[in-house]
Amino acid sequence: MPSTLEGQITMEKTPSYFVTNHAPKRIHTMARDIKLIIVVRNPVTRAISDYTQTLSKKPEINTFEVLAFKNRTLGLIDASWSALRIGIYALHLESWMQYFPLSQMHFVSGERLIVDPAGEMGKVQDFLGLKRIVTDKHFYFNKTKGFPCLKKPEDSSTPRCLGKSKGRTHPKIDPDVIHRLHKFYKPFNMMFYQMTGQNFEWELEEDSGSRSSQD
Repeated sequence: MPSTLEGQITMEKTPSYFVTNHAPKRIHTMARDIKLIIVVRNPVTRAISDYTQTLSKKPEINTFEVLAFKNRTLGLIDASWSALRIGIYALHLESWMQYFPLSQMHFVSGERLIVDPAGEMGKVQDFLGLKRIVTDKHFYFNKTKGFPCLKKPEDSSTPRCLGKSKGRTHPKIDPDVIHRLHKFYKPFNMMFYQMTGQNFEWELEEDSGSRSSQD
């Protein structure tokens, strides 16, 4: 980590930290007063996104439906598949709570980050003890990507948008598989809500999807 001068905050981003077993202990040894920001999204959507990224690099891999099950007939989910295991957030959070109190953690909703980026960034700035500099005027929604992009009002530079590897169209997944995954994740989600004190309402997405399929 670079040296941080008085009045500065040094930030570093590595998504794999949250799911790496030895990361909490090592980070606690290095900087026990560190503030941790964890961005989470519906684990089913996250798994499909993960698969989509892998598919773009390895088009020969099995279908999502095949990889998601140890035995689909028996309904046995393959939780050892990394795309699914990462979404068991409660399991990973347990490791971090052995070293850090919740007061040093801030959880960002990936869904709300898309629909209200300024609101979520406002909470992040509050958590870090910063003045709310990043506001609504810094964002616009890119319809092509399906995500908000960051504007820089102070200069005329090109807006910062997600790279080519982001915003890919997800493959169509068997609705029955999606339903089974929602059912698999539900108890872990409930545990995660209880641990964090936040309800991310991922079950509402499943309910909404079920109603839509019946219309």
